[in-house]
Amino acid sequence: MACCLRLMSKGDILQVNEIDHEAFPTMWPPPNYRRELGNRMAHYIVAYDDEQEIEEPPLKAAPREGSPGLLSRMRRLFSHEEPVPATREYIFGFAGFWILAGEVHITNIAVREGHRRRGMGELLLISLINMAAKLDAHLITLEVRASNTAAQGLYSKYGFAKVGVRRGYYSDNREDGVLMSLEDITSVPVQENLQRLKQAHLGRWGIAAYNAGHFPSSAKQ
Repeated sequence: MACCLRLMSKGDILQVNEIDHEAFPTMWPPPNYRRELGNRMAHYIVAYDDEQEIEEPPLKAAPREGSPGLLSRMRRLFSHEEPVPATREYIFGFAGFWILAGEVHITNIAVREGHRRRGMGELLLISLINMAAKLDAHLITLEVRASNTAAQGLYSKYGFAKVGVRRGYYSDNREDGVLMSLEDITSVPVQENLQRLKQAHLGRWGIAAYNAGHFPSSAKQ
C-alpha cells in the first residue's frame, strides 16, 4: 500500500464520516466536517492509498413530489452550496485539531479498523505535531480515555505529559478522560525527539509520508 497524506477536502467528507462512526460509534454525532473545513481554527488531514480507488457511490432514486426530499432540495437551492464530487481515493484515516492563540487541541485521530496496528495512527500524530509547529503553536493538548493505556503510551513516547483528568468526560459510559499536553513543541529537545521517532517509525513500518505538515493552511478546499 502506498500511504499519502494531505489536507482534508470536502470530497473526503463521506469517507471521513464512515471512519468517524466506526471509530467513535457511541460517543457523540460526528462533527459537521463541511463546516469544520470553513473554520479557520480547524485543520484536518487524511491518510489515503494512492494505488486504490473506491467505487462510485450508487445513484439514489429521485424522491417523489411532496416527499421530504423536496424540502432537502429546496434547502440546497438556497444554501448556495454546490455539490462536491466524492473523493475516489481510498481514505483509511484522518486526524485534526483546533488552534487558537498558539495552542492546539487535537480533536480526533481515527483509522479504519482494517488498517489499525500498522503505524497509521502514529503517522497521523507525527503529522499533526509537524503541522502545529509550522503554525507556530507552542502547546498541544488532547483527551484520551482513562482505560486506553496503549494510546497514553504512544502520546507519552512523543513527550505528552498527563496534566489532569476530566471526570465522566465520555458520554457513552461516563469514563474519565485523561488530559495530556506537549509543551514547547518547537524547542530543540522536542524536535530532536520527533526526528528520532520519525526515523524509528520509518524503519519499522517503511512509511515516509510526512509531507502533510508542509501543506499551507490556505490549501483548504
